[in-house]
Amino acid sequence: MISRRNFLSKTAEYSSYLLLPPAIQHLINSTSETDDLIIDGFEVLKVTGPYQSTPGLHRQHQAQPIHIYSEYRPDPYSDLANPETRTGSISHHYLRLRTKGGLTGLYGYIDPETVAPLLSQLRDFVLGKNAMAIETIWDQMYRRNRHSRGGHYMMALSAVDNALWDLRAKYLGVPVFELLGGPTREPVPVYGSCLGYTVEKGKAGPRAKELYDQGFVRQKWFLAYGPGDGAEGLKKNIELVGELREAVGDDAELMFDAFMGWDLPYATAWAKAVEKYRPYWIEEAFAPNRLDSFRQLSAATTIPVATGEHFYNRWEVQQFLDVGAIQIVQADPEWCGGVSELIKICHVASSFGAKVIPHGHNIHSALHVVASQSPEVCPFGEYLIRHVGYKLHFQKDPLVTDNGMITLSKKPGFAIELDAQKVESEEVLTKLNF
Repeated sequence: MISRRNFLSKTAEYSSYLLLPPAIQHLINSTSETDDLIIDGFEVLKVTGPYQSTPGLHRQHQAQPIHIYSEYRPDPYSDLANPETRTGSISHHYLRLRTKGGLTGLYGYIDPETVAPLLSQLRDFVLGKNAMAIETIWDQMYRRNRHSRGGHYMMALSAVDNALWDLRAKYLGVPVFELLGGPTREPVPVYGSCLGYTVEKGKAGPRAKELYDQGFVRQKWFLAYGPGDGAEGLKKNIELVGELREAVGDDAELMFDAFMGWDLPYATAWAKAVEKYRPYWIEEAFAPNRLDSFRQLSAATTIPVATGEHFYNRWEVQQFLDVGAIQIVQADPEWCGGVSELIKICHVASSFGAKVIPHGHNIHSALHVVASQSPEVCPFGEYLIRHVGYKLHFQKDPLVTDNGMITLSKKPGFAIELDAQKVESEEVLTKLNF
């Protein structure tokens, strides 16, 4: 017979168990089902369907490193007066993982260049692993390839990690941001990234005001000119800042991106000329291999300096923060190692008092991390106004916004589901076909 003391002890233990979140109760109950969690499916899906586009509209170029060569430097851009919308066909790739128990993890769209390392280097390695062992799988994938510090292999590793977070969150019945400890706020604020919008004088300002009135109170504009364009190009880059500030007023936050197309003297001259307009940051004035240029620019201006979409791990981030080279980290979870690595980057940045505002060429993993972190560390995310719709074209209920706020789904995982109405064909890739 059980004693009263033991009965009360067991009752208290059971009561404490009932206070745990349902997802944790499920995990405790399922510890014996490990065989069902073994990954036995690793597929890249290629989905194809119709897509409408308008050539000649919203195709503004940005400054690029190769533009120092005149033969590769484009002429000044202008939107066509009467562009025609056309219907063509596009293909996107997604990574799908399956377990023996029938659970799936889905992530995409993924960059086309990740397909080769996914199928040729990671597929056979990941098959047979326990899908819950995300940290172990990440560490082993990173350690097994001599080129894992960056490039396409790290992008492929990121896709696997993100798909595993989707699978794990589905297993526990919660959205990824909740599994990471959030939400710290709902909905998630984003800044409007204006890539593609013309920077022609007299046109950029009205567009910025229109976006501001919609709710995009934070905007990033892309500077079209670099050292190869001479003094006239620098003047245009400076005038753009003034036009935008006048259009949106003092309350808006304005960011600027130079996409690695500048050198230190050019960046310093621009920064000194536009400090009075209070830019929120100057992004990627140089390539990330020029750490000392970032350090010198940070010392020369009051404008916060940002970079990081081409960081591939936490160790690169720490090198920049150690010397005060940047104040804003823009690591991209599609490229830097997935959700797992971006969380670690947030922890590194927080110890320096730096902010992490992830690059958002895709959006799910970045926003779920932002939603899970302190607003001091991750105040908002990026939203490429002209590009997110394209990247999420084949998805049901895509994460799109027209007012600078995004409400994340409460469905398990990342809630990515392909829309059969938009997919004309689907090809399952399990190996490379040369």
